[in-house]
Amino acid sequence: MPIFSCRVCGREAYVKPSHAKNGWGIYCSKVCNYKGQMTGRFFNCYTCGRKTYKSLKSQLGSKSGKFFCSKSCQTLWRNSVYVGSNHGNWRGGNSSYRATLLRAGVLPACKRCQSRDERTLTAHHKDGNRRNNSLTNLIWLCHNCHYLVHHYKSETKDFMVPVAQFG
Repeated sequence: MPIFSCRVCGREAYVKPSHAKNGWGIYCSKVCNYKGQMTGRFFNCYTCGRKTYKSLKSQLGSKSGKFFCSKSCQTLWRNSVYVGSNHGNWRGGNSSYRATLLRAGVLPACKRCQSRDERTLTAHHKDGNRRNNSLTNLIWLCHNCHYLVHHYKSETKDFMVPVAQFG
């Protein structure tokens, strides 16, 4: 009757001879088996301080070297660090199309469907050139109409600058 000592807790337990022959008799329970296979370590969440386990792969995947217990804690940290000039899309603050239209007093309403929900409105460049930020080139479109204008030629006729102007 083979008896072995558990690698995790040290408790003695019985192992079938066939299992001992195959090298399986090293953990006394599934809980100890799980704990014995954990190769990572515990970290304190950078945002809230709660202890969280991270595997070796997760540790190597952290670009910042900080570890979080959940996506919400990670998002709270990211939104406090990557703002303004640290944001990946920051371009010096010169190309805020929405601000250009709002400062000029253009009524925030979709030029195609007349929607006034500011959460869905975006600035559209009539000539398609994002660097041409003149007020005559910018109009308000809701996300749905903006998609239609960019993906269907029949929808663009009312919002394009005539070719003769570029001549």
